[in-house]
Amino acid sequence: MADFRAPYSLAAQSRGYAEALLFVAGSTLLGLALTPRWGNSAVDLLYLPAVLATAVLGGLSPALFAALLAALAYNFFFTAPHMTFRIDNPNDIVTVVVLFAVAVVTSQLAASVRRQAQLAEANADRDATIAGLARRLLSCTTEQEVAEVSTSELASVFDCNVVLLIEALEPRIAASAPTPMRLTAADVAVAALVIETGNRAGRGLDRAIPTEWQFHAVQAESATIGAIGLARDDGSPAVERRFFALLDNLLDQVALALERGRLESEAQAVARDRERNRVRSVLLSTIGEDLRPGLKAINSAAAALRRSGEADRETLSTIGSEAQKLDRYVSNLVEMGPEADERLLQLDGITIDLFKRTVSRDGHEVHLTPKEYAVLAELARHPGQVLTHAHLLRSGWGPAHETQIDYLRVAVRALRQKLERNPAEPRLIINEPAVGYRLRSS
Repeated sequence: MADFRAPYSLAAQSRGYAEALLFVAGSTLLGLALTPRWGNSAVDLLYLPAVLATAVLGGLSPALFAALLAALAYNFFFTAPHMTFRIDNPNDIVTVVVLFAVAVVTSQLAASVRRQAQLAEANADRDATIAGLARRLLSCTTEQEVAEVSTSELASVFDCNVVLLIEALEPRIAASAPTPMRLTAADVAVAALVIETGNRAGRGLDRAIPTEWQFHAVQAESATIGAIGLARDDGSPAVERRFFALLDNLLDQVALALERGRLESEAQAVARDRERNRVRSVLLSTIGEDLRPGLKAINSAAAALRRSGEADRETLSTIGSEAQKLDRYVSNLVEMGPEADERLLQLDGITIDLFKRTVSRDGHEVHLTPKEYAVLAELARHPGQVLTHAHLLRSGWGPAHETQIDYLRVAVRALRQKLERNPAEPRLIINEPAVGYRLRSS
């Protein structure tokens, strides 16, 4: 596999120049051995294999260095006067110049062949890396499995620390590799910025950002669903710009797998909701069937006592009134069957389908984060009613976050940006100061 982790090192480049020196020295020694017997008429040809070998092994720069060394060595050892760089014979000048020109052209051709071979190898390794990650992600069925496999594979490919964060309002670590990682508040803030803007940020990209991590957006279609952070223990940039195309291809695979996992989770949630709604419908029907005959009997008995005049009228009125209230409550409960979530809520071009868990504006689907959808869905279940901050936080974030009003404000602001025609003057989600929010009913 090609090295995706370190740049072309100074040691490797120095090795190329050393090889050039050795090859030219070997050609010179061979020429000195052959000259006493066969003369030096064909000695210049001995240097071409040295230049070719240097170009293939070391690249263009060492090959050009070998071409220069070959011309100088031929001039020094094989042209009169020997052991000097002066040339007296014009024919020898032509020979040295032609030798250098031929060596330069040869080195260019050989280096070009080497670059093409390296490019083909890099493309093959890149395709193999992408295919390997895609193959491993195919076996993942949940978001957590996708996160763990993704971070593990990326840590192996780039030989660095990797962390995956998801969700826009509160980026959280879904998985990390090769060991569990912890991020500072500044790191999380940079990750949130990347998720919000979709642009890379961090070490090696912007010196003004205070983080050791290099964050890249994980994008599915037009939405950013997370951020991948990469960092090295020595503080150097985790991924060079020349490998960004490879990383983007790998992150595309991660995004597809995360979306697939999300859709599967939603499908499972819908199946659970249907089963829960079925059980709820049965229970509510049972309540109605059990309570309504008793309430009817109470009303009939109260009416009979009222006609007979044998009981206090005020008491009978209270009994009848309370029985009617109970009957209305039972009726309302029975009506709260699964069909309540199947009704579409349409307001000013906004369509909210709680059953399919979709939201659209003017016929175009609007992508909402899980927290944004949770807030909107709870408001949609009670249109026109004011829901307290604690109620919305409890339904969207859980009981432990009932006092984190800033979370709710961020979610509502995002909803208004995506749904309101004029977010500065909201008409859909109305704020009730110091109390909560309500969704306009009509």
